[in-house]
Amino acid sequence: MTEETTTLTEPPVRDWPALDLDGTDFDPVLGELMREGPLTRIRLPYGEGWAWLATRYEDVRAVTNDPRFGRAEVTRRQVTRMAPHFKPRPGSLAFADQPDHNRLRRPVAGAFTVSAMKRLRPRAQRMLDGLMDGVVRDGPPADLVERVLEPFPLAVVSEVMGVPAADRARVHGWTRQIISTSGGAEAAEQAKNGLYAWITETVRARARSLGDDVYALLGAAVHGGEISEAEAVGLAGPLQIGGEAVTHNCGQMLYLLLTRPELMRRMRERPEARGAVLDELLRYVPHRSSVGLARIALEDVDLHGVRIRAGDPVYVSYLAANRDPEVFADPDRIDPDRAPRPHLSFGNGPHYCTGAVLARLQTELLLDTLLDRLPDLRLAVAPEEVPWRRRTMIRGPRSLPCTW
Repeated sequence: MTEETTTLTEPPVRDWPALDLDGTDFDPVLGELMREGPLTRIRLPYGEGWAWLATRYEDVRAVTNDPRFGRAEVTRRQVTRMAPHFKPRPGSLAFADQPDHNRLRRPVAGAFTVSAMKRLRPRAQRMLDGLMDGVVRDGPPADLVERVLEPFPLAVVSEVMGVPAADRARVHGWTRQIISTSGGAEAAEQAKNGLYAWITETVRARARSLGDDVYALLGAAVHGGEISEAEAVGLAGPLQIGGEAVTHNCGQMLYLLLTRPELMRRMRERPEARGAVLDELLRYVPHRSSVGLARIALEDVDLHGVRIRAGDPVYVSYLAANRDPEVFADPDRIDPDRAPRPHLSFGNGPHYCTGAVLARLQTELLLDTLLDRLPDLRLAVAPEEVPWRRRTMIRGPRSLPCTW
């Protein structure tokens, strides 16, 4: 942390409503907050009070790596937030501080390693090929969200987690409602109750399993006394929900490719260099509304001449960090040739996304397979006619009508 002379003047508290934005437009409120200072104060639609917001790349990295900012305390507070319903469960990695974080992550870590993803890749490709066979057989036009972008991540995550085929549609219905802000707290609560009751039963049923799927690993860890059943259930929920982010991130990426001919041309003409385009799109897409989860200052911390006091909630914006002009020259331009600098789209520090390697695998397979199997892929409607998701924490097109 940068120690500077502490000022008594605090920035005003800014209300940050949950905006429904079309396309890949950057949130104008976040843009204003970035211009107003490295550290601002915000009030979100739900919860109580206000919170600090850090937007600069180096500050975001510093806060997310600093043990003076903890997550566990958030579970005991009604911090200002985006989600209408907030009821963290024991075992959730998102709210664990060290040493509990490592203890909880250990039982499932083997399911998300690079070597595990290499083993998964052929199976995932076969799942995707089956979906694409149907799309090619039926011919254009097709809604690629409905036909490919939704069912593929659901199938892959369900495979990794160990969800039986007969339960996958039901589980997907719950996860979709949980990340939506429509229906309010009651709908979110019902969906969480349904999902977590199912997870509890599944973990119990896998107590003596020797499988390598996540529910088998969790069942064995509970049976062996490494973690409690409540912790296993809290661990599994966010991992199960993770497939939703891939669907909507890929939807945004595909929309950008379909509306920017130079990007699409580069992807088709230089398939060996698609990785650079993918990383730049991951940096660029505004994949979520507002901010994610808060941290609580566990002691007084001085940052940029402002004292963050013990007990103050603090948010970081990975979206803002990815557009920091001090790090990414001309940040609002998509430039696959920019000098490499790690984007923060999967987070940073101890809470770096557990499923990042899995998400990257799915994204690569989706974009490669769609471009390779659908020649001359293009939108079947005008770009402004593509409908976008409303009242949700994860942004993306609701449908993507395409032809080829």
